[in-house]
Amino acid sequence: MERARIGIDFGGTKIAGIALAADGRTLAERRIPTPRGDYDQSLSAVADLVATLETEAGILGASVGVGMPGAISPATGLIKNANSTWLIGKPFETDLARLLGRPVRVENDANCLAVSEATDGAGAGAHLVWAAILGTGVGSGIAVGGRPLSGRGRVSGEWGHNPLPWPRDEERPGPACYCGRHGCIETWLSGPGIAADHARRTGQTRTGEAIVTAMREGDPTAQQTFSLYLDRMGRGIAHVVNILDPDVIVLGGGLSRVSELLARLPDAIAPHVFSDVFDTPVRASLHGDASGVRGAAWLWDAPA
Repeated sequence: MERARIGIDFGGTKIAGIALAADGRTLAERRIPTPRGDYDQSLSAVADLVATLETEAGILGASVGVGMPGAISPATGLIKNANSTWLIGKPFETDLARLLGRPVRVENDANCLAVSEATDGAGAGAHLVWAAILGTGVGSGIAVGGRPLSGRGRVSGEWGHNPLPWPRDEERPGPACYCGRHGCIETWLSGPGIAADHARRTGQTRTGEAIVTAMREGDPTAQQTFSLYLDRMGRGIAHVVNILDPDVIVLGGGLSRVSELLARLPDAIAPHVFSDVFDTPVRASLHGDASGVRGAAWLWDAPA
């Protein structure tokens, strides 16, 4: 049997799993529904998925990495900040390792995205990769030398819950965020955020996807919404560049697939970077929706 790695992406509605060979080839992959609200069933579901992947891939004793929203508190060893709230306060890593009979590594899903793209994706070969997820929420992860940078308190990369940089008067105090603050980057740059901004300014209820479609068809209100979104994205990313100065910026999530965003972002970022030049590549994730689960698989070590 071939020695391999298994990655698990534990989401609020689905659990994705992948088995990778040492060279990165996909040996098996599956998705199952998440047992929402049930901690014990969640553990069993992951364990069963690992067993299924090993059987289908013809492997045994694979390393197991898990990506999930949230993190393990270094103070308690328990899950914190997870939108899968039934995991909060639980020793998820310890319990899963006991159930599987082997060590397990658990990491924030955005850090898994960064690791995946730094290993064999859009940031392959780069030393410092910053990866942002632009979807229902907004988060980011950092990979240095292909490894996740979690930080002392396991909050590295929590970009979405910082304020929008250089806010204009009309952007203060900003939309209310579920975290209890106003004006978080997530409230502006997520899919629901762009839809809410459009509704506030125009009175029109449209999804982010519909706004992009209307923008492409020449709708002036949608074009204005997109221009504002692009400007805010440029400011938000420039703030990270001024702190991290990454070698590559990788964008994942649904909004990262908007070609106009990728094409125009460098010009929106550059004016806010504290430098005489901004030439950092800004790229869409190479592995798309599979980046998180692949990154989880690569948590144990770099590719052979």
